Amino acid sequence: MHTVFRIGEIRKIDKKSPLYEVDLKLTSDDDQQLHQLTDRIREEVDGAGWYRMGKLLLKISQFNKAEELYMALLEQASNDSDKAYIYHMLGMMKNGKGQYTEAASFYEMSLKIERKTLPEDHPSLAPTYSNIGQVYKNMGDYSKALEFYEKDLEITKKALPPNHPDLAISYNNIGQVYNAMGDYSKALEFYEKSHKIYEKALPPNHPHLATSYSSIGQVYSAMGDYSKALEFYEKSHQIYKKALPPNHPHLATSYNNIGEVYNNMGDYSKALEFYEKDLEITKKALPPNHPDLATSYNNIGGVYDDMGDYSKALEFYEKSHKILEKALPPNHPDLASSYNNIGQVYNNMGDYSTALEYSKKDFEITKQVLPENHPDLAITYNWFGKIYRSMKDYSKALDNFEKCLSIRQKALPDNHPDRATTYSDIGDVHRLMGNYEKALVFHQKALNIQENVQCNPLECATTYINLGETYREMKDYSTALKYFEKGLEIREKKLPKNHPDLAVVYHNMAKLYLATRKYSMAMKNIQQAVEIAQEKLPSTHPHLLEYKETFEKIRKKM
Repeated sequence: MHTVFRIGEIRKIDKKSPLYEVDLKLTSDDDQQLHQLTDRIREEVDGAGWYRMGKLLLKISQFNKAEELYMALLEQASNDSDKAYIYHMLGMMKNGKGQYTEAASFYEMSLKIERKTLPEDHPSLAPTYSNIGQVYKNMGDYSKALEFYEKDLEITKKALPPNHPDLAISYNNIGQVYNAMGDYSKALEFYEKSHKIYEKALPPNHPHLATSYSSIGQVYSAMGDYSKALEFYEKSHQIYKKALPPNHPHLATSYNNIGEVYNNMGDYSKALEFYEKDLEITKKALPPNHPDLATSYNNIGGVYDDMGDYSKALEFYEKSHKILEKALPPNHPDLASSYNNIGQVYNNMGDYSTALEYSKKDFEITKQVLPENHPDLAITYNWFGKIYRSMKDYSKALDNFEKCLSIRQKALPDNHPDRATTYSDIGDVHRLMGNYEKALVFHQKALNIQENVQCNPLECATTYINLGETYREMKDYSTALKYFEKGLEIREKKLPKNHPDLAVVYHNMAKLYLATRKYSMAMKNIQQAVEIAQEKLPSTHPHLLEYKETFEKIRKKM
């Protein structure tokens, strides 16, 4: 055995020096934990010679080195069997780098060779079909993903007994596609088929069962059924706690999932508590430049952004971004998402030119690596729309929101919550352009989804508030007040008392009371808006300046 040490205590030599003193203890040949670890590595990285080295490089995300190795092996390959295998591994490498079109191309080259000698339903073809399906899912081409995942399922059902765990994986993959499409009933159907197999085939504390509970929880979270989501995430978490060591990355993921639900529920202190547990484990379990550590920082940044603590949000988003810049190729989709998140914070801070700069960086990557109708491109267009709306460039805002809607109409079902938020955004731009009838039509389209499908209540609140503003500008003050109060009730339940989104409603209501000459009510609301904005927003933020202007108008009337 080579020399292997256990790391003991780590001490900083002094406050000024970057040097640390580390206690190392030499392991012995009969160290059982070390044997378990090496046995596990042998299981996960099988094969021989350079082929095994390639697998190891992929396992530790060394994609560039893996590519060099596999391209060299391809030049030396003397038969179709070796070529098919190498093309397959090159596909895995490209998928890991986020280069999905190239990944699909390599997988299909592998498939073409395999089908020369194998029948259509040969079990060896199933993993290739499954991997091609995964690539198309990552590209947002869900119909193609389903086509290949169903081919995998068809072969797997014939080749394996009905309770084999690999069959559960096939059902799970199809469930993931339906979940991404927003077809939650179908997603649950396939996840539950997968789960029933795992329950029969595996011991009750097997990590695969935990992952299955987690997948079902994810669907309920997307549906806005947060109590159900928590129930399944907790089941998953209990298994991981029993089956895994306390610093295992799966436990970190479990904490992350629970944190996400609390964040969606607007319980930000709970969300931070679980996200910080995730971060604590991830920092111990993974190297400092691992992409999963970036995800942990990113999620904490997202909570601070939702809380309206924008300086903290930027701090964590930038920590995440620095890791991704080191760990990923420059055109990886995760880097694009990171640029987008930083841009969101600048938009919320009122620095619209910087927000636009980051959104353009996001767009440059996204349009290179994803097909033109991928749902992630819709997110980018949506943020362009929001920024241009804030900049009062309403024609550009409308153009981008309509591009976002066009993609979502093609990629998502009619009642998907994301379509509702886009309808509401388009309605708001029509209001700002003075097209009130059009605004009402789009807001009603949004509510037709939001009031009949489980979704994030805060999204519904935004539509109510947008409707209230439309009716206020139409001088229908009683209807406007009704919608403002509906939106305010949700936001007061879900958000911290000093959240900037509450200030927006208070300001809208102050303008309404000013117009109806109820000056004391107007003053009460505008004071609340100004107090929040002074605490949470930069002194130059356009919203704060607008609130102060409204305050002066009301003061002069009293």
